[in-house]
Amino acid sequence: MDEDETQKQRLKAAVHYTVGRLCQHIAADCEKQITKQTIAAIAETASRQCDIFAKDLEAFARHAKRHTVTVDDVKLTARRTTALYNYIQQKSEELALNNQELKRKRNAAKSKSKDMEAEENELED
Repeated sequence: MDEDETQKQRLKAAVHYTVGRLCQHIAADCEKQITKQTIAAIAETASRQCDIFAKDLEAFARHAKRHTVTVDDVKLTARRTTALYNYIQQKSEELALNNQELKRKRNAAKSKSKDMEAEENELED
């Protein structure tokens, strides 16, 4: 087995494990049982969907003549699923607001340090 195949198998095992843990928590909350076959089917579906998303993201970036996947590519990929698109749109807006706030704080800190530097220069003169 080559290195790529080994990596794929490890990723599939990690997805299967994570799906199993999520199913255990959900089953406990709902007081239901989920069969191993159901967990395996959900894990396989999640893996295949991730493959589709990855290929779509790569295609969108390539179409835009970029080597980097952007938030806009993710939004395009999620457009098929309304709930997922809405969630990603909300998170994108939150990130944009956080980035604006950080920029504002940095600019305020820069202004403050420039003011202090100017005051020190005046005192020295």
